[in-house]
Amino acid sequence: MLELLKTTGSKMSIVAKVYRGPIVDLTHIGHVAVVDCSGEILHSYGDAKRVTYIRSCAKPIQALVALESGAIDAYGVSEEELALLCASHNGEKVHTDMVKKILAKAGLGIEHLQCGTHDSLNPQIATLLKEEGGVLDNSNSNCSGKHSGMLLGTNYKNEDLENYLSISHPVQQRILQTLAEICEYDKKDIIIATDGCGVPVHALPLHKYAQGIAKLSLPEVFSNKRGQSVKRVIDAMVTYPYMVAGKDRLCTDLMSTCKGKLFAKLGADGYYAVGIIGKGIGLTFKCEDGSIPIVEALAVHTLYKLGYIDKKEFDALKKYHKIEVKNHRGEVVGHTDFDFKLN
Repeated sequence: MLELLKTTGSKMSIVAKVYRGPIVDLTHIGHVAVVDCSGEILHSYGDAKRVTYIRSCAKPIQALVALESGAIDAYGVSEEELALLCASHNGEKVHTDMVKKILAKAGLGIEHLQCGTHDSLNPQIATLLKEEGGVLDNSNSNCSGKHSGMLLGTNYKNEDLENYLSISHPVQQRILQTLAEICEYDKKDIIIATDGCGVPVHALPLHKYAQGIAKLSLPEVFSNKRGQSVKRVIDAMVTYPYMVAGKDRLCTDLMSTCKGKLFAKLGADGYYAVGIIGKGIGLTFKCEDGSIPIVEALAVHTLYKLGYIDKKEFDALKKYHKIEVKNHRGEVVGHTDFDFKLN
């Protein structure tokens, strides 16, 4: 156990206690970093410097790389379609149809996607698709928008379409360089592995990615050209939040409820990121056991504790932050407490 803690840099920081009846049945360990554009840690809980894979929280930066390549404007990609490039979507028809439309603008098709496929991230939609007899293809992958952006940039620059997953490919090197620049973190120190969809995934300290998110929330900290591109990406997410996730997903509902106050992005295995628009503040969250419901609730509770969302908004998001324990009969037999205190 001690060796594991040394390896991960983790601290035993309980963010949630799950009660079944009168006693604590489960605990969840997590970390929070709240950072400004300069990199100052404003608030934290647990280990704000924990090195971890940012997973799909990288998608706004990956979409930015596609935009900066010139491909988005050259192929006439709309702002709504740009939002989909940032998505971990449900694979609803509105999402899959738009993926195909985006690729077609560059003369490409779903056969060019190498992201693989999986059931919808929304279990109800996954069940519905099965009942309808639908056959999943790569456009159903929650990462198909991200891959479409990579393909558009690759195609526009006349690069190899077959090898775009490789870290040695120019598109992946552009992403790595841009991530390092925005987070002010040496790219040689970014740890690279392979994500669920096959592309490189990046690990860096929570507080450094929070700094990057903070800067994305305040585009004027960049040069004029990059600042304009950053603003377009974030505006697209906030204006078209349904494209970023979909039905009954926190990213969509949080941005819809808060109406331009923030942008939010989920990453796999218990990672979450939020930028407070116009404030230059970024928040990153990691749940050690990878629980998506717990990290999402942790994010909402933190936003409320710090006053970034108000009581009305907090109440509107109740289904995400009030986690009940139910038995197979649908009876409530326990609850989850989020009683952590930020430093």
